Amino acid sequence: MTTDTAAPAAAPALDQPWILMYHTVADPTDDPYGIAVAPDRLELQLRWLRARGLRGVGVADLLRARTAGDAAGLVGLTFDDGYADFVETALPILARYDCTATVFVLPGRLGGTNEWDAEGPRRALLTGRQIRAAAEAGTEIASHGLFHHRLPGCPDDVLLEETVRSRELLCELTGTAPAGFCYPYGTFDRRAADAVRRAGLLVRLRHRPRRGGRPLRPAPHAHQPGRPGRPAVGEAAAAPGAPSSGARPGPPRRCRM
Repeated sequence: MTTDTAAPAAAPALDQPWILMYHTVADPTDDPYGIAVAPDRLELQLRWLRARGLRGVGVADLLRARTAGDAAGLVGLTFDDGYADFVETALPILARYDCTATVFVLPGRLGGTNEWDAEGPRRALLTGRQIRAAAEAGTEIASHGLFHHRLPGCPDDVLLEETVRSRELLCELTGTAPAGFCYPYGTFDRRAADAVRRAGLLVRLRHRPRRGGRPLRPAPHAHQPGRPGRPAVGEAAAAPGAPSSGARPGPPRRCRM
């Protein structure tokens, strides 16, 4: 038996940041929404990235590197909804490949389940202790709202809870104010986008929904925020810590895995 010791290919230059979007890392057999990725498949995908000189990082790290002109070989990894299997299953796999990620969590449902998915199956969500453990392991903790409510058209008090209160609770939980926000269901309107900005969430992500059961190919540019009914693959308002003026990185392209 021989061992392949060849160096990985040089990291390709990406014209825009790419973000790979995951949800739950679990058996995909009972998966009516198509959000589960089997652990061995996640490992295969990370191995594929590393063999090509690419490394997965959280969104904040990706955008900081992009602003500094040092993002060659970096790909964003995100895990939506904050399922407990992120800590139990995904985190050890990420560590094996020297990767990190952003996990978008719901501080109003700590230790609960995905009750918003009418068809089930019920999946456990991260507890406060697990979120702190993920943060200590180098994971970026970001907001996915408070309870996973659809933001367009929701009452003012709900919108405030889903943005401001969610950020406050995550700050209390981890000791760090989150910079990122992912729109539940990938949908937003001008009112929701304004509320997220006012809450101090600097990096806002959304994705294109599936059409005909297949993921859409990422568009070359994200739609501008505030265009109702036009969810896009990504919007980077600014990298955390980046100056408010000057050149900004191009919008991320977010691919559902």
